[in-house]
Amino acid sequence: MIGFLNETVLWWHWIVFGIVLLIIEMSTGTFFMLGLGVAAIVVGIVDTLLGTSFTVELSIWMVLSILAIGAWFKWFREPPVTDSGQSNYRLDTLGTVLEEIHPHARGKVTFDSPVLGNTSWHATSKVDLDKNTRVKIVEINGQLIEVEPLS
Repeated sequence: MIGFLNETVLWWHWIVFGIVLLIIEMSTGTFFMLGLGVAAIVVGIVDTLLGTSFTVELSIWMVLSILAIGAWFKWFREPPVTDSGQSNYRLDTLGTVLEEIHPHARGKVTFDSPVLGNTSWHATSKVDLDKNTRVKIVEINGQLIEVEPLS
């Protein structure tokens, strides 16, 4: 089988395979196939210059594909929006105290942007916080949000 592939798979097959993968990429828009297609085109160019065997070509394509996928996850993938993975908020979301908060007791805070789908939340703090104090989120514990004064 390998002997048959060594004789029948030519350099331009890799280029066509790469172009087909790039066309698939354009129709999906995930940028995942982009690295695979470019790797196949590079293998076609290497085969043109060096005349390698099919097993070497396949190995080069696999290595370049793995490197392209690794580069995608490391540098080009969009970073997650949240710091906690629960919702579209950040731990530095600011809010204002509506009801005084005493240490380890509940109060009420309204946030400038929605946190877990709501702008008004019961909150706790390790320090006394007066009404209208500006605060930021420290931690979310279930239905309670721990806040601290903005310094």
